[in-house]
Amino acid sequence: MKKQLVRTITVLMATSALAGVSQAQAGEGGDALKKMLIDDAKPYVDARLRYENVDQDGMAEDADASTLRTKLGYKTGELNHFSATVEVENVTVVGNDSYNDTVNGKVAYPVVADPASTELNHAFVTYTGLAGTTLQVGRQPHNLDNQRFIGTVGWRQNDQTYDAAMIANTSIPDTTLIYSFVNNVNRINGDDHPLGDLETSTQVFNANYAGLPFGKITGYGYLIDLEETVVYGLSSKTFGLRFAGDHAVSEAVKLLYAAEYASQSDYADNPTNYTADYSLLEGGVGFNGVTAKLGYEVLGSDNNGTVSFQTPLATLHKFNGWADKFLSTPAAGLEDIYADLSYKVGGTGSVADGTMFQIAYHDFSADTGGADYGTEWDALVSYPFAEHYTAALKYADYEADSFATDTQKFWFELGAKF
Repeated sequence: MKKQLVRTITVLMATSALAGVSQAQAGEGGDALKKMLIDDAKPYVDARLRYENVDQDGMAEDADASTLRTKLGYKTGELNHFSATVEVENVTVVGNDSYNDTVNGKVAYPVVADPASTELNHAFVTYTGLAGTTLQVGRQPHNLDNQRFIGTVGWRQNDQTYDAAMIANTSIPDTTLIYSFVNNVNRINGDDHPLGDLETSTQVFNANYAGLPFGKITGYGYLIDLEETVVYGLSSKTFGLRFAGDHAVSEAVKLLYAAEYASQSDYADNPTNYTADYSLLEGGVGFNGVTAKLGYEVLGSDNNGTVSFQTPLATLHKFNGWADKFLSTPAAGLEDIYADLSYKVGGTGSVADGTMFQIAYHDFSADTGGADYGTEWDALVSYPFAEHYTAALKYADYEADSFATDTQKFWFELGAKF
């Protein structure tokens, strides 16, 4: 019954929207419909061409992947408080295909999780007819907070999307309340992968208050119930609290800070009884386009180092190094001590404005037992140009001590949005 809930609500909302369309056609000569579907509509194109190289110790070959991701989308205007968004996403191999895309069987190569695919990426109806409330049903993106727990994995060519019914309310000043019921997760590996779609009965609770002068506080509860037997061990309930903000100490300088704690335990059909903690402390400073941060993040372990805190629905590439060695937390847990330095060119009045330089360092170790996992350097240069375009170079170098193997990754990409 739960599996049919999102589909049923989607049908009901779509039926209501179509009834409104029919009423508008009959009563207003089609002007309202024209306004919704043409005058106020926003078609868009988002394309990204990427080359990725992976040199990984222990693999027979280096990976070389050249792919083009294209999104074609259409957002309608509103009619009787209803609107709709549809987006088709295509990933095509346009050059080198010497890589393991997780479904092509090329296991002699390192993984580059960008398989060729064509998918319905977004298909949702939005209703805003209740004061301070947005109801959104269908296949949609979910990016909550910093995406540490729920995200769309926007770095990979194929987005992670959610078949869900979501309600957000902002009736209380400076407060946003979100609830979502998710019955399917469309993962980055695509429909051809055995776990490309995860049937689920997941509930998402998220509440934030931004009325404090020095930051925003967020409380959340994520009840992840995965219904595929092979991933029962990732079903969990996580409850946490996050605080993040900044404080200007002068016109040019501001302090940056974040702190977070969460507790996770087994849920639904997870066969393992465990409790593990998550914690984050981060501080930094921003001045004249420079941002410098130091942080300490821990994904804890339980049962004598045999089971650990997991975040299977997160945008994992954003965390614990761009080499992606810790997409799944090791059983002994993970401690990540990191430093991040970036500089964004601005105010020069030249073509260099908007250019971003970034470098980061990570020192990884086990939460239980204290083993040194390894270290990693990351670097990025990105440049926006001609209003609609971006270019970027990105590099990651992981040096293993006791976890995984030495890995170097290099990316070059060009993006265009219209």
